Amino acid sequence: MRIRATVAAVSGALALSSLAVPAVQAADGPSYGKGDIRKAVQAAPQASARSTYTAEDTGTPYPLDLTFSSVKVNNGKPIVAGIANQVTVPVTYTVTHSADIDLNAPDVYLDVEIYRGTSYNDRENLLWGDDWPVCTATSSTTANCKGTIDVYPDIELGNVDATTWKAVGYAYDFNDQDPLADDIDWSKVGYAEQDFLATTKLQRFSKLTVNASPEPVKKGRTITVTGKLTRANWDTLKYAGYANQSVKLQFRKKGTSTYTTLKTITTNSYGDLKTTVTASTDGYFRYSFAGTSTTPAVNATGDFVDVQ
Repeated sequence: MRIRATVAAVSGALALSSLAVPAVQAADGPSYGKGDIRKAVQAAPQASARSTYTAEDTGTPYPLDLTFSSVKVNNGKPIVAGIANQVTVPVTYTVTHSADIDLNAPDVYLDVEIYRGTSYNDRENLLWGDDWPVCTATSSTTANCKGTIDVYPDIELGNVDATTWKAVGYAYDFNDQDPLADDIDWSKVGYAEQDFLATTKLQRFSKLTVNASPEPVKKGRTITVTGKLTRANWDTLKYAGYANQSVKLQFRKKGTSTYTTLKTITTNSYGDLKTTVTASTDGYFRYSFAGTSTTPAVNATGDFVDVQ
């Protein structure tokens, strides 16, 4: 599986590959980028469990009074990726926190990511945004945040990733300390992590073609309609035929705007489609695929046939 470089394993609250994300949260937001924060996380001491953190635990973070809610990934729609182009989708959420936390301070970092696995601590793949989110305060203790998930299918995904993903949120406050300082006091670092915030589907981009022939054709003669259903293969980085899938052959009469289903056929082992109909009137033929849990619905562009 191809994945972006992530942070080396660190047990406890700071085991975050997400901290490798670069850029800026706001004009006066986080002052460090991906490489710098990675160093800070790798330098963090091990901690046995987040629930045991207290301010008196020398060298381990304390629980930050901050929670995430109303998380929505890609406006509730599946994330669809092809084989090469970067896909960027929005992530929105609300953050509730104690009044003494400034979300846009240069020593505060937070984000929401998505992962595949039973839980965040037992994840099999992880996706995040290239930029830190922008958070806008709605009161002294709440803010609305907007971020992204950036997907690079050619380096991050395998076919097994076409499934349901979970969202996790994290935040930490260095409290005026330099994350890269050799003498950083981790007991003064606040940390919050919240799992199972939302779910989203990741799907393999699909393509569908159609060709109706002969063109033109005499009324009453046979029209042969061929096509092919393919989808992104993240293991080979090619498009491959989607076998044994039900696809509808539809027709739209010239001068109208609605397609009517003529019949349903099944793709062969190569994703190919072929059937015949009798020519009756001018119009457009197309194939229509309803989609599956791993592959989005798609309609072929209608192919016009002139019936004489």
